[in-house]
Amino acid sequence: AEEAARDAEQRALLGLDSITDEVLSLMINEGQATYEGEGYERVMLHAVLGMCYLTRGDPYEVLVEARRVDELLTGEQQLYETEYRAGGIGHLLSAIAYELVGKPDEAYIDYLRMYEKGLGEDLVESALLRLSRTLGRTDELEHWRAQFGAESGEVPSRDAPSIVLLGGLGMGPAKNEARIDIPIDGGIFSWAIPQMGTGWSPTQGLELVFPDHGVRLRSSLVEDVATVARKNLADRIGWLAARSAARGLLKRELARNLKDDEDTEWLGYALEIFNIATERADLRAWRTLPQKWVGARAFLPIDEPVAIELAMDDGQTVSLGTYRLQPGETMFVIARALGSGLHAHVVGGEVLGEDPIATSTPSIPSDPQPLLPGPTP
Repeated sequence: AEEAARDAEQRALLGLDSITDEVLSLMINEGQATYEGEGYERVMLHAVLGMCYLTRGDPYEVLVEARRVDELLTGEQQLYETEYRAGGIGHLLSAIAYELVGKPDEAYIDYLRMYEKGLGEDLVESALLRLSRTLGRTDELEHWRAQFGAESGEVPSRDAPSIVLLGGLGMGPAKNEARIDIPIDGGIFSWAIPQMGTGWSPTQGLELVFPDHGVRLRSSLVEDVATVARKNLADRIGWLAARSAARGLLKRELARNLKDDEDTEWLGYALEIFNIATERADLRAWRTLPQKWVGARAFLPIDEPVAIELAMDDGQTVSLGTYRLQPGETMFVIARALGSGLHAHVVGGEVLGEDPIATSTPSIPSDPQPLLPGPTP
């Protein structure tokens, strides 16, 4: 998908398809142009590609995709002279990758950018506290303690293994059509623009559950894809509405001229019917994107087997199994919550006992005590 989008963008830059696309979209509708995804969709595409590299154990390629996320997002904001509360998933992937390659100072910058955008919540707060202590930034540590009301606690050991959850919730928003057909002198004026829905999710968040320790760790919102999609469309809607209006007037004028001539009058009526049938808003969208991304991170005791479950708000729970992690190892749980249930893919760790299976179990009592002392469980 990333290669296809890049190829479409390259052809557009070279002008290979632009003339044909422009003529068809002006004469028929916006759906005739080649669709390479909206800006926010291509941003998400690079983020998901970054996750693929992350699960393959290639943090440097993760950093490449994270930079592309930032560049695309910056370009969209400059184009529409706005600022999206977006990019959190790219910053999080970048921060994790920097920590994996031993650059906590660079990771700190990414977490700070998430904090400035109001993304990541508890995940980011604990990371800023943890890294400011690790980096010996006393003044910043005191600032975050005052900001978050956190106790100093014990910093997780450098050898402490951790679990990173990256979860996509639900399905991305679909577009629907707002349409007007107005009888006017000389014909019918048709006008149509897309409207963005809200998407759908079976849950508002996920929880990493450690049943043997009585601990539940709630995920934090990292990226609200649906909100960014609606704002991105709102920034373009004036241009799309103007194009639809111009196209409707052009079609109406052409039909009126044909009807004024007895020899072509029937063509004018046929064109009028064609215009009404073809004036449609472009409703294409990448629905396989989630409605939102969430994330969480838990640090575990060293050399101790840990049973792990993943839960949704409705109580549905997936047993991931019991794992032993190597000192300093980072295990990843990539999850999707869909109408068909909760699906998880685990990368890393040593599975103990039988292979894990998905189960639905009652919720365990909430007792949010950290597995290690300190603000980051």
